[in-house]
Amino acid sequence: MLERRYFITGTDTGIGKTVVSAILMYQNPEFNYWKPVQSGLEDETDTNFIKRIIKPDLSRIIPEAYSLNAPRSPHEAAALDGIQIDIEKISVPTTYAESPLIIEGAGGLLVPLNNSFYIIDLINKFEAEAILVARSGLGTLNHTLLSLEALRKRNIPIKGVVLNGPIHDSNRETIRTLGNVDILAEIPPTDELSFSWIQNLNLKNLYL
Repeated sequence: MLERRYFITGTDTGIGKTVVSAILMYQNPEFNYWKPVQSGLEDETDTNFIKRIIKPDLSRIIPEAYSLNAPRSPHEAAALDGIQIDIEKISVPTTYAESPLIIEGAGGLLVPLNNSFYIIDLINKFEAEAILVARSGLGTLNHTLLSLEALRKRNIPIKGVVLNGPIHDSNRETIRTLGNVDILAEIPPTDELSFSWIQNLNLKNLYL
């Protein structure tokens, strides 16, 4: 594992990985952000969301290795674009090799990149520590505990879990205890994501 390199992954798509990445970018201004594989270009990309909400120095933003048009699983989106994702071509740019990094995945851990490699394989390749983003409510226990098990089977170090949604004390404690993992933060729901909302969160365990 490389020091100060974190991979933001999730139990599902639309789980809040990009929001967590934005919070981390705000609270840790020495870090750089990278979304290696972006699927879906019609709406705002995750990288552009980070740029709009946080307005970081653009030198802190690393361009995607693959930008795929369709909002599908990366392997399918790549096929629709007439290409195949080559995991060997997804490498941290030399300029950032020794820099603190926040790397955001696409979908969940076992989302395929091609017929042989999954998102979880990128975490191993980048020698990163995983931060797992999960829903706080009903259904989260199965998804979260399975994701933690998958990470551990590949000997990937886990920084902790971030729960996204209304506070659910029982689920938090079950994940913490049965998952044997730190709960880094509980992010409350909001009707409007904004820079001021992120400023007011002050989630101390997300200072890396």
